Parts: sequence; structure tokens; C-alpha cells
Amino acid sequence: MTETKCASGVRLSRRTVLATCLLVLAIALQEIYAPGLTAAERPVHLARAAVFLQAGDYRQALEACQAEVRDAPSARSYVYLTYAYHALDGYLQHLANTDQWVRVEQLYVNLSTGRVEDLLDPPDVLARIAKEVIQQAVQRQAAVTAAMAARLDERLVTQLWQEQAAWRQARPDDWWSGAPPQWQWVRP
Repeated sequence: MTETKCASGVRLSRRTVLATCLLVLAIALQEIYAPGLTAAERPVHLARAAVFLQAGDYRQALEACQAEVRDAPSARSYVYLTYAYHALDGYLQHLANTDQWVRVEQLYVNLSTGRVEDLLDPPDVLARIAKEVIQQAVQRQAAVTAAMAARLDERLVTQLWQEQAAWRQARPDDWWSGAPPQWQWVRP
């Protein structure tokens, strides 16, 4: 019995060491990719995400934003990922409001597949159910990433959400197909 307690104590120590290493790595990466970088200096992830948003390829847009979080973790990168979730949610709601259920089904296929085998065995899904499932998952993930961003820099997050609110208001019919220009996702 003392061996079990001892073993769990070692695991706890390893977890503590791992958490500390991850924290140090995150801080080091923030120094490498400072938030004030120009569009030309930023990694290509966001430029790719902007193209994917324009194309309506939300799976790839989310993956590009997730890569940005992995490569340059910061409040800004978490906000960008959260925005990609919001863009997907906005597009999905637009499709539902305009009664475009075939496109909802296409969106479901885009999010769930991407392999050649899927051409031979495409998924059959009811579009209205897919909408609900996707929206609930997207809203849940957006809430998680938004909270992570706020923990890192609440003032910056507030500023970025004000910028995206203005972007949404200026483009109510297609805001989800891009990001606010101040965010410099597209290279000049």
C-alpha cells in the first residue's frame, strides 16, 4: 500500500514538472512571437485561416487557428481561435435562417471528413440535427477558448472583442467569411 502512495506521489511530481515546463515554454514562445508583430512577420497560419474562412472551409480555418495557438500561445491567438468558432457558428446560423439545409449538410461533411475513403462511403445526416450538434459543440469550444484568452490578458481580449463587434456590425451578411482587418490575418 505504501508503494501505491509513493508511486502516486511520483506521478504528482512529474505532473508538476510537466506543467512547469509547459508554462516556461509558453512564456518563451510569447517572447518569440510578440503580439505586436506586423503582418509580414506573423506566421502563415492566420493568412491561411483567412483564405479558408473566405472559402467556407471552416475545418481548415479552425485547424490553422489551432496551429497558431500551438506555435504562438497568447491571449491574441486564443481570441483568434475563438473568433473562428464564432465565425462557424455565425455561418451556420445564416444557413439555417436562409433555409439552406443542403449547405448545412455540406458543412457537416466538411467538418467531419476529409479523407478519400469518404467519397465511397459518404455520411448521411439530417441537416437540422447536424446544425444543432455542430452549434452546441462550437459554442462550447468558443466559451472555453475565450476564457483561456481572458486569463492571459483580459484588457487585450476586451479590445479585440470590440474590434470584432464593429466588424460584425459593418458586415452583418458575411462577417463570418473573414476576420477584422485590424487583426492582419491577410498579408498586404
